[in-house]
Amino acid sequence: MAVKLEQISQTKLKNSQEDLWRIFRIMAEFVDGFELMGNILPSICVFGSARTKPEHKYYKLAVETTRSIVNKGFGIITGGGPGIMEAANKGASDAEGSSCGINIILPHEQGANKYIDRDKLINFRYFFVRKTMMFKYAQGYILLPGGFGTIDEFFEVLTLIQTGKTAKFPVVLMGKEHWEGLIDWVKKKMLAEGYISQDDMNLFSVTDDPEEAANIMYEFHKGKEFTTNF
Repeated sequence: MAVKLEQISQTKLKNSQEDLWRIFRIMAEFVDGFELMGNILPSICVFGSARTKPEHKYYKLAVETTRSIVNKGFGIITGGGPGIMEAANKGASDAEGSSCGINIILPHEQGANKYIDRDKLINFRYFFVRKTMMFKYAQGYILLPGGFGTIDEFFEVLTLIQTGKTAKFPVVLMGKEHWEGLIDWVKKKMLAEGYISQDDMNLFSVTDDPEEAANIMYEFHKGKEFTTNF
């Protein structure tokens, strides 16, 4: 028993030391992120699947939408990877706008896409640090079809706005047919059973029109001073 307790104690000490070094790595990522993101043009963040191919209609929709957003004077922020993220950065690059990529380092994916401005690319080890940069510095959100990550980002953005933990800003879903089932479920379950209020349904918009999406961003911010969200 004494040997086992000693082994447990040594393991705890080792884990504690590793956690201390992990704190410094996390702090370093925050510092690097704040330094880069604090100097970018006011930008709209685009979320969506990394698996969407260039020939897909949602890839093309992302390109067209971000071109329109750049033409309204905004830059673009993405998660830096392929798919919808690549399409959004491509649209920004095509329109000669600011194209920022906040990439995550994963074991088998994902390399940063080629449409990111080289001085606006940053790589993160930790998802929560990466998400902080997106939520702190974006002036609005466009969400195209995606998987678990996109759904997570959608509901986290809404939660931050709903609870007042971030400034109110526009959230736009694009790809109506993709989102219809989820929105119906939110209405029939969450709203009908009192888990959210009717006002919460106004925290986001749905459109498949790139110009309308860009105008939602522009009209929301027109005449206002740009600030970080928290």
